Parts: sequence; structure tokens; C-alpha cells
Amino acid sequence: MPSIITHAAVPLALWCAADRGRIPSRLLVAGVIAAMLPDADVLAFALHIPYADAFGHRGASHSLLFAGVLAALAAVLAFFGSRRPWSAVSCQPRLAPTKAGPTVASTVQAAVFVFVCAASHPLLDAMTSGGLGVALAWPWSEHRFFAPWRPIRVSPFAPQFFSARGVATLLSELRWVWLPLAGAVVAWKLIQPAPAAPRDPS
Repeated sequence: MPSIITHAAVPLALWCAADRGRIPSRLLVAGVIAAMLPDADVLAFALHIPYADAFGHRGASHSLLFAGVLAALAAVLAFFGSRRPWSAVSCQPRLAPTKAGPTVASTVQAAVFVFVCAASHPLLDAMTSGGLGVALAWPWSEHRFFAPWRPIRVSPFAPQFFSARGVATLLSELRWVWLPLAGAVVAWKLIQPAPAAPRDPS
């Protein structure tokens, strides 16, 4: 796996690329949690569940179904959990609700954002140089998938993280995850049209 820190790169990049206020802070936090949560399955080692088991590391929690469950939970919380919509309406007038409360658009936004963040975790894991693949298709298949191209060094577990191998992993993640995402965000911002200047009512 990439380090737990690097799994936050995708939600942070999406937040930076979005219009100001488009992804509010609590949705960003939900996305970061969703991107990191699949690695909670490392508890399987303490429970003596084999790595290759469906509920072992990189198993069920690394499936697209798991990402879908998190997205559905985000949608429910967005719709029922607050009277304030999850998506900011100040910079997106077309999403503005006619009355206080969440809109369908803001609920869908929350679900899609959390799904993308959660799904980014196994996709990044599939690009690492070691370990087992990820069970993307669980429960329909327990096959472990790897990406055809695997440039990211696999991260050591916690006891070895603060070592030469851990430093090499962070440098690999900087090269293959953080810098490409930062470059994509900058490029996206550069190609966006400038906001229209307000008209002079006189």
C-alpha cells in the first residue's frame, strides 16, 4: 500500500481543483476518511486472519462495493444529517435550494465525492510494487488485482515506517502521486476560464 498519508492526496487534489467553496470542509474530511478507511483492515493481522483471506488486508475493504457503501452512507448523512447542504451554494447558484435543507444535487455530490475518494485507495494500492493485489470485485470474486504498471514502492507497516525503506517509500509517493496530482491541479486551474467581470448597472 502507499502510506496512509498519501491516500489523502486524491481528496485534497479534488478539493484544490474545485471552485472555491464547491467542496466544503466537512465533505473534504469525509473524503479523506473514506480514502484512508480501507486500511483499517490491517487489524486482520492482530486477529490472525490470513492476508489472502477475503477479510484480510487488501480484501473486502478494498472493493468497489465497499466504496459504494461509504458513498451511500455519505448520501444519507448529507440528506438527513444536517439542515445545511453539503455542497456550497454561494458559487454555484444552480444548486441553490429553494428552502433551507439539503438538495438532491448536494446529496449526489457527497456520494460521488466519497465514492471517488474511497475507490482511489485500492486503485493506488494496485499500483504498488509488492504485497497482494486488491479485491476490487469482492464479493463476486476474491481475485486480487494489480495494475499493469506498478511504479509506487509498497509501504512498510508501522514498525518499519521510520526507516530507510520508509523514506524511500515517501520519495516514491512524492514522485508518482503527489507531484502528478499537483501538476494536474495547476494545469486544471490554468485552463479554467476567468470569472466574468460584473456589469456596471449604470
